[in-house]
Amino acid sequence: MGMDVNPASEASEKEYMAPPVVRPEHEEDSLTRLLEQQTAKVPSHVFLFASFCAMGVSLSLELGRRERAARFIGLWVTPLLVMGVYNKLVKTLGPR
Repeated sequence: MGMDVNPASEASEKEYMAPPVVRPEHEEDSLTRLLEQQTAKVPSHVFLFASFCAMGVSLSLELGRRERAARFIGLWVTPLLVMGVYNKLVKTLGPR
């Protein structure tokens, strides 16, 4: 199985040319671009694996009668999956 190729990893080493923005209030700052370039280096399956781990830990805590901790860990699943989708979008569409 080959390595996950990230098209944004090479882009972060080059100088970034921002696309033209029609309205100034939609312009992103350099911190946002930097974060997108760095998070695009993380493979997408890491977020999926982390969400499955959170589900498993939550289930084991629930079976161990630690309901409060189980629900706290269970709340992590959705944000992890959303971060994975965002990561995939940044990889596919590139920083905008």
